[in-house]
Amino acid sequence: MNKNHQRWLLPRAHKHAHWSTIVRRGVAVVLALVIVGALVAQLEVKRDLHRLDAGLLSGAQEGNYHAIAVELAALAAKENGKLRDVTSAGSTENVTRLRAASSSCEAAFALVQDGTDWGGGGLELVARLPKAESVVFLGRDADKITLFSQLAHAKIGVGPEGTGSARLASQLFALPEMAALGVALVHAKVEDEPAMLQDGRLDLALIVIDEDAPWLGNAVRGGLQLAGFSQIDVVGRRLPHFKTGRIGAGEFDAVRVLPAADKRVLRVETLLVKNRCAGRSATIDLLRVLAGRFPELMRHNKETPNTTGLTLAPAARSFYDLEGPELADEYVPWLVDVMPPANWAYVVMAVSILFNVMGLGHRFRLWRIDAARVKLEAELGAVFGPTTTLGDIAHARPEEEAKARAESKHLADIVRQLEELAARSRRQSLSALVPMGQEMAYRYQESVIYETLAVLRGFLRREGATRALTADPNP
Repeated sequence: MNKNHQRWLLPRAHKHAHWSTIVRRGVAVVLALVIVGALVAQLEVKRDLHRLDAGLLSGAQEGNYHAIAVELAALAAKENGKLRDVTSAGSTENVTRLRAASSSCEAAFALVQDGTDWGGGGLELVARLPKAESVVFLGRDADKITLFSQLAHAKIGVGPEGTGSARLASQLFALPEMAALGVALVHAKVEDEPAMLQDGRLDLALIVIDEDAPWLGNAVRGGLQLAGFSQIDVVGRRLPHFKTGRIGAGEFDAVRVLPAADKRVLRVETLLVKNRCAGRSATIDLLRVLAGRFPELMRHNKETPNTTGLTLAPAARSFYDLEGPELADEYVPWLVDVMPPANWAYVVMAVSILFNVMGLGHRFRLWRIDAARVKLEAELGAVFGPTTTLGDIAHARPEEEAKARAESKHLADIVRQLEELAARSRRQSLSALVPMGQEMAYRYQESVIYETLAVLRGFLRREGATRALTADPNP
């Protein structure tokens, strides 16, 4: 058999392993292509809000929160989104129901008044609406009220129990100097309070409302007045969720000038909060709707401090920082629901590190094979001389062969070690640690080993034949 062909003769098990590796890698490539194709098919090139399907807790049907929820639902529906308005008694009930809905997912979002008791963890802040609600005191002769001391022993309507206005009133009149006034807080329906003011059952009504709400304008034009307190800024600093603002003279009727003078009022923000049922894509979609409805949403949430006591949801933080959705939120929303984009960067980094470690293992094993081969070649140099080549051994003269004959056992051992090293090289070349296309480094090592084996085997055969011819026939 041709010596040049001997180096490529492999054990049958190695042949099977070689083809098995080719098949496995081919299957892996096909699977990778299928996965890539499936991912591309899932790209949402034409983006809409069809993934938004959630309930939004608002408030009473006559209230501002309900009006906001209805408007947001209509805007979402224009882009195939489903936002269900879920009416309630107000902010306190919204928090309770939103926490309870974490398991049933009846609702994923809620509009809540700032300063509400959050009742522990489980909720996250999505947005602070740029337009705050006003805290107004309505009464028949409220224009005459400019000092808090004038509220002593007054009967003040604060809305039904569990509403944001009732909680805010209890916080306000719990302040030490306000508690000394002996105010009686009366729980009543907001729609009943104007009649109660007219017949004297109430002296004032504290209402948290959007100053542009039709109900408030109708109440003022119908004869009720707004109280304005000169010390409102001092009280506003006592509670972190209170702010102050102004309702200008003539706001509700510029001809009759209603109110007759500017009124300094407390303001409180409206918050959008969520539970764990709201995934990242749904949160981003609702933020897109909010940003369309409130153009100042981005600026307000980026430039004003969050004093709500709630943690801003990661999806919302990303939305405000980038002033819109990320590319992954835009085109693969289903993927970001599995893991946020920031975490995917860590996954890519981990995979990169894994492949680097695998490559390091591959290079280390290849180096050990090369080092073992060089060591065996050094042993051959000790037998035949340091400058002897394989060609010299293949054409060794009789006197050189006689010199090496004493080392035949050593040479046989070297042959055995080279055979083991060749088998080891082939086995490791089929390992998953070897990057695709790097098998040729092992093939080079094998070719050098098999070439050396061919020469040494030929030498040992000649040495065996010479020994047989020179042996004494009559010992």
